[in-house]
Amino acid sequence: MEGLILVLYFFSLCVLFAFGIHGLVMLYYYFKTKDVHTKDCEMPADLPMVTIQLPLFNELYVIERLIESVCKIKYPKDKLEIQVLDDSTDETQEIAKNLVKTYQEQGFDIQYIHRTNRDGYKAGALKNALNFCKGEFVAIFDADFVPNENFLFSTIPHFNDPKIGMVQTRWQHLNENYSFLTRTQALNLDGHFCMEQQVRNKAGFFINFNGTAGIWRKATIFDAGNWQADTITEDMDLSYRAQLKGWKFVYLNDVTSPAELPADINSLKAQQFRWTKGSIETGKKILPRVMKAKLPFKIKMESIYHLGGNIVYPFILVVAALNVPIILLKEHYPGLETYYNIMAIFVVATISTFLFMMYAQKTIDLNWRKKILLFPVFLAGSMGLSISNTKAVLEALVNKKTGFVRTPKFKIEGENDSWKAKKYSSKKIGWVVWLELALAAYYIFGIGVSIYYLEIAAIPFQLLFLMGFGTVGCLSLKQAYGK
Repeated sequence: MEGLILVLYFFSLCVLFAFGIHGLVMLYYYFKTKDVHTKDCEMPADLPMVTIQLPLFNELYVIERLIESVCKIKYPKDKLEIQVLDDSTDETQEIAKNLVKTYQEQGFDIQYIHRTNRDGYKAGALKNALNFCKGEFVAIFDADFVPNENFLFSTIPHFNDPKIGMVQTRWQHLNENYSFLTRTQALNLDGHFCMEQQVRNKAGFFINFNGTAGIWRKATIFDAGNWQADTITEDMDLSYRAQLKGWKFVYLNDVTSPAELPADINSLKAQQFRWTKGSIETGKKILPRVMKAKLPFKIKMESIYHLGGNIVYPFILVVAALNVPIILLKEHYPGLETYYNIMAIFVVATISTFLFMMYAQKTIDLNWRKKILLFPVFLAGSMGLSISNTKAVLEALVNKKTGFVRTPKFKIEGENDSWKAKKYSSKKIGWVVWLELALAAYYIFGIGVSIYYLEIAAIPFQLLFLMGFGTVGCLSLKQAYGK
């Protein structure tokens, strides 16, 4: 049993190390491509027809904000079509219909498209509307976004190159300073956009459309096989199929699209669960095609990290569960001291992730030193979400299909806004929450064990696990019981 624990713990650390050290790979390409800049392009003299699609499902709090901001985008009315793709089952329907009618009277080519079923969820709604959209290019915004008025003038020029199939903009955060929860999410998303998306695009790797705040050449969507609903990250799936077809993507780090971050823990869990499960589903579907394609080895390797990165969550959970037994084994089997000294190298993965996040903030924020202080909170949060995300990974691996659970939006922008009394706020408490709280209690015991045996080096990581599981579990309880 002792040998099995050691092997399982060491193997899990190796997996975490392999994916964690990838931050240094990103940093290498970050510095290598630092002087590579996106080509400046001019707006075509003959402006193309553009369709903006707004997929919705029960968004009564933000639908007005969304449609109003889209109608403020600078572009000739005769060249702009807006499709409101509403699968709602509540009063959002009437609100959306009335808004569409109002803007139609103001001369906008805006259409209300309602489906009586949710076949294919978001992918199904987008695919259905493509059948009768007028635009040569198709921009997509989720309900929580407030696109800038210059969005089209910043993105359309890049399609002068006929090989460009999609242009993605960086997400900006409307409510970043609302709470520690939103500030930590912002840190994480900035890492994805400012390092992963930007560096991969500059270095020639595959990137993904982020589901919103981007614009497609309609021909690219059709050529790549259209939207497909066999994964719950239809955006990542289509992105890889398009790039495997030879289409090129452009990521614009300096062009931002503001959006609302989830302000409550259950909404965040639902979002992370969908992203985690969907990426594993997409990896299972797409990675065999990537491996068979005539692509450089480095692109294939980067695709494995990109599509398979969320596989780390079960191993985070294994390390969390075995951390305390490992300390006890160390004390009772002194001959294993060399083995434990070797394991100290895995701290490098944490340093790698820290540097990755630090340079991401340096690219966009003069106040990056203050923001990077949230790194321990981000690390703890990743640990705290590992139970829910492990469930997502395992469901994807065994092909358990679930519906597309959208992230509720409550129009949270300022510190005085609240989601607590609003519709869509989930009050569910499941076994995941109780396991989170149990692991928090387990780590109180574990810290006591480390203090007793003077294993001081283990305490910082144990504190992170305690903070992560305890905070996520307690916030879930607080949300359920409203106190």
